[in-house]
Amino acid sequence: MIERVILIVLDSVGIGELPDANLFNDEGSNTLVNTAKKVGGLNLPNLERMGLGNIAKIPGVKSVESPIASYGKAAEKSAGKDTTTGHWEIAGLILEKPFPVYPHGFPGEIISEFEKRIGRKILGNYPASGTEIIKKLGEEHMKTGYPIVYTSADSVFQIAAHEEVIPVEELYRYCEIARELLSGEHAVARVIARPFVGSPGNFTRTYNRKDFSLKPPEDTLLDKVKNKGYEVWGIGKIGDIFAGKGLTQEIHTEGNMDGVDKTLEAMSRAKKGLIFTNLVDFDMIYGHRNNAEGYAKALEEFDKRIPEILSQMRKADCLIITADHGCDPTTESTDHSREYVPVLVYGQQLKSGVNLGTLKSFSDIGQTVAEMLECERLKHGCSFFDKIK
Repeated sequence: MIERVILIVLDSVGIGELPDANLFNDEGSNTLVNTAKKVGGLNLPNLERMGLGNIAKIPGVKSVESPIASYGKAAEKSAGKDTTTGHWEIAGLILEKPFPVYPHGFPGEIISEFEKRIGRKILGNYPASGTEIIKKLGEEHMKTGYPIVYTSADSVFQIAAHEEVIPVEELYRYCEIARELLSGEHAVARVIARPFVGSPGNFTRTYNRKDFSLKPPEDTLLDKVKNKGYEVWGIGKIGDIFAGKGLTQEIHTEGNMDGVDKTLEAMSRAKKGLIFTNLVDFDMIYGHRNNAEGYAKALEEFDKRIPEILSQMRKADCLIITADHGCDPTTESTDHSREYVPVLVYGQQLKSGVNLGTLKSFSDIGQTVAEMLECERLKHGCSFFDKIK
């Protein structure tokens, strides 16, 4: 019945704190609702038509009587609130133990071994906002040639370098060294290359960012779809998040609108299987920088593209729009927030207007996709396909 699933993750677009948000210092976080309040209401007519306003009371986004999609929200079961954990859970992999985090920076033995292997000293080694740390240490980095190492509340080892000081390929090599080094008890979820350009006081990060993730420890939805002989397209950060595992096509993007363009291109070419897209700008450019106005604008820009996506859908297609965690730009924190994520499911052959309620795990999404595509079942998740077919 369903031959292709287009699964779009709006990175960090959460829809309200989870019951255990206090354990993550995220009480009061609600990325969508708080952003809407801050800007005096969101203008999202297409998401509204799909039923976004039926999931929560979002200023500017009405609840509609007959939404064209089915709608609900999903809770995160894994112990974490980062990109890797969220995407892996969507794909059926639940982490009982969170990835390690480093609120005081990385241990001396890790840093000294890293310096030895790259043949240079480093700057930084503390938790920081990426834009702030290059503002603070960028000039010294340009003078010394030492890369900037930093982390955040997430399980990440980030290396920032000016593209004219340390060429991008060299920076990627440093990341591969760090990835090899960070194993066992120090196996962080991601090592991230953070190249930037410009001059002191005017640095900007580039789209040559690259994530070096841990490989998923077991098969995910992507592997199940691929094993069925179907195509699995990873658009945006998907290839990095799953370390290439389970993909047949990997396409990197430069921003949300390029991500939508590449998704439409994949829709025009893919035969059967899964098109899995991550749109990162919400999180990377606006959430982490507490820019609610920019966040709202990015949501409205995505909303305007929905008619193009719907018009390119085939009769046997299913579109799922969801998120991987929150990153409320209106709170004091610049880190991810522990939130529910919205779930919108549309297809010409699927029921519309079904209230899916609160799904117990992001893996319910992956299990539903596996059932739709008649793949091997996932280890985790409860399919809601019966409710909408």
